[in-house]
Amino acid sequence: MESFAADLATLVRTPLGDDHVAAMRAKGRERSIEAGEIVVTPGAPMDAFHYVLEGEIEAFDPVTDERYGGAVLGPGQFTGDLGFLTGANAILGNRATRVGRILAVPRADMLRLMSDMPEMSDIVVTVFAARRRRMVETEKAGIALIGVDQSRELRALAAFAGRNRLPCREIELGTDEARRLAEACGAEPGKPMAMLGRDQLVEPATPKRLAQLLGIDLGLPDDEVLDVLIVGAGPAGVAAGVYAGAEGLSALVLEDTSIGGQAGTSSRIENYMGFPTGISGADLVGRGEIQAMKFGTRFAMPRRAVSLTQCSKRLFHVTLDDARQVSTRALVIATGVQYRRLPWDRLEDFEGAGLYYAATKSEARFCEGREVVVIGGGNSAGQAAMFLSRTASHVHVMIRGDSLAASMSDYLSSRLEATRNITLHRRSEVRALHGGEALEAVTASIDGEERHMEICGLFVMVGAAPNTGWLSDLVALDDKGFVQTGEAAGQDFPYATSCPGIFAVGDVRAGSVKRVASAVGEGSVVIGRIWDHVNAP
Repeated sequence: MESFAADLATLVRTPLGDDHVAAMRAKGRERSIEAGEIVVTPGAPMDAFHYVLEGEIEAFDPVTDERYGGAVLGPGQFTGDLGFLTGANAILGNRATRVGRILAVPRADMLRLMSDMPEMSDIVVTVFAARRRRMVETEKAGIALIGVDQSRELRALAAFAGRNRLPCREIELGTDEARRLAEACGAEPGKPMAMLGRDQLVEPATPKRLAQLLGIDLGLPDDEVLDVLIVGAGPAGVAAGVYAGAEGLSALVLEDTSIGGQAGTSSRIENYMGFPTGISGADLVGRGEIQAMKFGTRFAMPRRAVSLTQCSKRLFHVTLDDARQVSTRALVIATGVQYRRLPWDRLEDFEGAGLYYAATKSEARFCEGREVVVIGGGNSAGQAAMFLSRTASHVHVMIRGDSLAASMSDYLSSRLEATRNITLHRRSEVRALHGGEALEAVTASIDGEERHMEICGLFVMVGAAPNTGWLSDLVALDDKGFVQTGEAAGQDFPYATSCPGIFAVGDVRAGSVKRVASAVGEGSVVIGRIWDHVNAP
């Protein structure tokens, strides 16, 4: 199965060419570095591109203060990872191990050079992405989460980091390492905590606070007016971000949970053209995010839109959950759908503690060797069941009807039927949840018979509802809350809403085809009409 980036260990590196270095010299500044000097400070904005001319630089983990990766950067190599593209804060630090010289190019100038010189951009972005992949997959650097098993808050933080390809490592409470780290930052040993550096706790340990510390929440001047604001970073929203950036529009993508949206929770997509061995939804959309950032599109998360207005200047103003406003000339609604919160007693008690709306590595690790239930008959539920079957002792898939034929791809339903530790229960539903601090069992009705099932995980993937409550009646919705577009909205363009300048793409649009490929197509096509709207006299 493919990943979102090349493997750094097997990557054949292409050095920057003489013309690339000459262009950087024209914009940057040469300076000397001394052994032990910090070149990139962990937690500081990545506001410069550092190219090594002489000497050596090592990456180091701010939590342990030790070298990361086992190698150094020598002449012809450069610092940084994907966060450089958006001006995020550095997760790792860089320091000189020998006397030398570097060429420092301001970030804005470097991004312009990369835009003008695509060969340079390809080299830099490929290395940046491969570095991030190594950081994520080795789990030996980045955010330190101590006591994940004992903290619902840290479980949520681990899930947020995992779905957004932010490197983190988990450390068990009571270990010598956990005690050393607690002492280093002045925290009380034996309690769950999250660390970004030896002297920096993530407090409170929430996705929003982590995003603030990493500089990925919203890097946008208060007085800036965007050409286009894209709300939602699923396949449709990210595709719109790619094409908006490619067309030179100033664009921002807002996402309230994780890049990839609902598609990002799919552990394996096999029917998307170009990936014959399959790819996870998070990695597929992650590739699009990298493309969009390469073209200058910005991303901000976790940021939730709560209301929408339009002023006399015909600008749209989106109010966020912290009362901040973002202004834009055009708006793309790509908020998709979310699974319904079913009406069970104690639902909130178990959300994130045995009851989940996604099936990724973050959730599956808590279900190893035990039984789980997946509710739903769509492709997402089928992919979840197949993924969970690798680690769970048994997976029970529950559907209300008699057949999967109308809701799930044939290749996927056939695999469910053929997998030894998956059982499909037709005419079934969960009636009640049971447990103490975490979910321990459910009561289910299966073909008319009540049954008590001891499980460790319940995965709900049913009853998708559109995320349109923030639109403030500015656009027409159908009776189910989906955005009306095209003829239904009195427009001649299939993705135009009833309000000029606002467009809708992907699953949130009434009548859309609920497939990743369709969402990507809609997100790419809509930008042409947005260009016309933004540049209209």
